[in-house]
Amino acid sequence: MKAKKIVATLLTASMAAGMLAGCGGSATKSSSTGKASSSSKKTETKDVTLTVWGPQEDQAAIDGKDQYKDGILKYMCDQFNEDHPEWNITFKYGVCSEGDAKDTVTKDVDNAADVYMYANDQIPTLVNAGALAQIGGNYADQVKKDNDNSIATSVTFKDKVYGVPYTGNTWFLYYDKSKYSAEDVKDLDTMMSKDLGKGVTNFAFALDNSWYISAFYYGAGGTLFGANGDDPTAKCDWDNDQGIAATKYMVALAKNPKFSNEKDGSSIAKFKDGKLGAYCSGSWDAAAIKEALGKNFACTQLPAVTINGQKGQLCAFAGSKAIGVNPKCKDQDVAVALASYLGSEACQRIRFEARGIIPCNKKLVASNTVQKDEVAVAQANTIANTSKTQPVLDEMGAYWDPAGTMGGEIVNGDVTDANAAEKTKKMVEGINSQIGK
Repeated sequence: MKAKKIVATLLTASMAAGMLAGCGGSATKSSSTGKASSSSKKTETKDVTLTVWGPQEDQAAIDGKDQYKDGILKYMCDQFNEDHPEWNITFKYGVCSEGDAKDTVTKDVDNAADVYMYANDQIPTLVNAGALAQIGGNYADQVKKDNDNSIATSVTFKDKVYGVPYTGNTWFLYYDKSKYSAEDVKDLDTMMSKDLGKGVTNFAFALDNSWYISAFYYGAGGTLFGANGDDPTAKCDWDNDQGIAATKYMVALAKNPKFSNEKDGSSIAKFKDGKLGAYCSGSWDAAAIKEALGKNFACTQLPAVTINGQKGQLCAFAGSKAIGVNPKCKDQDVAVALASYLGSEACQRIRFEARGIIPCNKKLVASNTVQKDEVAVAQANTIANTSKTQPVLDEMGAYWDPAGTMGGEIVNGDVTDANAAEKTKKMVEGINSQIGK
């Protein structure tokens, strides 16, 4: 569940009126009609129509880039068409953000896109609704080959691959390097012990957001549905002594005058005013924070933390955004091939260069181009070193409300040292409530 969800973009009226079921229907022809075969025998070309949904930003012109005058999505799809003379593809496009895919696609699977983009935590809902096809064979092998295990796992549900990831989805630490050194930000307690001056907040964090609060329970050594997050029978074990200690740590943190609970982007304004030392968020805030901090901008993976005398590592949930295929599409072979291409190294490079979307392809992440980007490095290091793969399980649906309630009650002062054990046990009971059902 993405902490800062992309603002929902409604499907355009023209698309809603003109959308036809599956892969069929008429539409404007794409720019390529396919290439002739290099052999002396003429290639038989198959006519295909594919509907592709993606975020508005992928369909908007990119300033100074003539090849993207109609957006990067159309450019990539046209490139795919050029590369496949065996298919004569007509593309239809619709607007649907990754965060909205679950609600939009499942509303009418038969009339939804053939290929669409989604946030990986939506996989169980999409699969159970019959709206997301399994990616098999060489395509699934390629997903595992191209990505670190945590990213490949993020699109795996019940041992089957259900999409092609194209960027990681997590959060990390931004900080003002005039206030903290690179050594300081390795440890949260070191950061909180600093005197940064009157009216300056040392650390801002969305403590009442369930996508973030898990970091402290992981830091205390807790597990959520097993060590790898893939075993619901292992349950959530945060109601043990260390988990209760994590709750108490957050209670103390919330009361600390050097801490502020992040609300509605207010932390970025504090950065600009020189009133904040560090803040946890994701790549979506990078541009605004760079502008606010200027020469003092810095970011890195998450710090360590000491809870109940035990030093541990704060860990963010890590997921991905991916391209999926609608099982209702009649040309599954073409749709899966397109999804694979849209998630490929080549297309991830286009997204990174055109829109700053951080790649997850291992080869591209290790390239000089990406390694020169501080935000990309911080995200990659967080996924590799200070994260836990967000569980892709049906049972994960029961996590969000109890964890969010706990965070809200901590911020509001309703959780205290005296009732921390009771509150923690109640949260865990809620998280575990769907196991076995």
